[in-house]
Amino acid sequence: MEPLSKNKVKLIRSLRLKKNRISEGLFVVEGDKMVREIIDSHPDLVEFICTTQDERLPVHSFHTDVRTMKEITTLTNPPSLLAVIKKVNLPQSDKGIILALDGIQDPGNLGTIIRTADWFGIKQIICSKETVDCYNPKVVQSTMGSIFRLRIDYLDLNEYMTNCDLPVYGALLDGKNMYETTFEKNALLLIGNEGNGISGDLLPRITYPILIPQHGEAESLNASIATAIILAEFKR
Repeated sequence: MEPLSKNKVKLIRSLRLKKNRISEGLFVVEGDKMVREIIDSHPDLVEFICTTQDERLPVHSFHTDVRTMKEITTLTNPPSLLAVIKKVNLPQSDKGIILALDGIQDPGNLGTIIRTADWFGIKQIICSKETVDCYNPKVVQSTMGSIFRLRIDYLDLNEYMTNCDLPVYGALLDGKNMYETTFEKNALLLIGNEGNGISGDLLPRITYPILIPQHGEAESLNASIATAIILAEFKR
């Protein structure tokens, strides 16, 4: 197995920046479980693997030591496997629920939303251009592999929703109780920013404003938790 070169180390570290992930068409996956999953399910997406083990892998691999792994990983504890992966777009979905995210900023929130959407069988997510990059290392880690199973696009949400012929359900504090709402099988579900909610210019695009009824004193719900509750009701 070839040793990991300084140029490869430089490339991996450069992929921490969004502009480099875009220009290279690559992103990083860290940790044994997620790397092995993509080796098994999508070996064609693997650009190369870095490993501190002597194990022979069925994809292009480089050997490195723990010290160098500490330099290239974003994790607190260096993993034994790190992969550089090619970006790929899955086919667009024209049936079922499409999830639209307006300005989600927290990487952990976005990763959890992607993982939750995968659990409920969502195939496509449309993100506003202000939403955190789904290939951010923290987002990728939070998805636990779900990022490989969903199509995720970054678009002008206002323009997209103007041309969308699906009914739009928007989560709002002044919406109608979602348990008294009829959900259509094919629809767009719009989730707003963690602090500011849905942008004002998108409000006229909402067909059905919905509310998760409150029973306690909490000021608000976490965006990923709200997404999970609403998707569960959609699927029920």
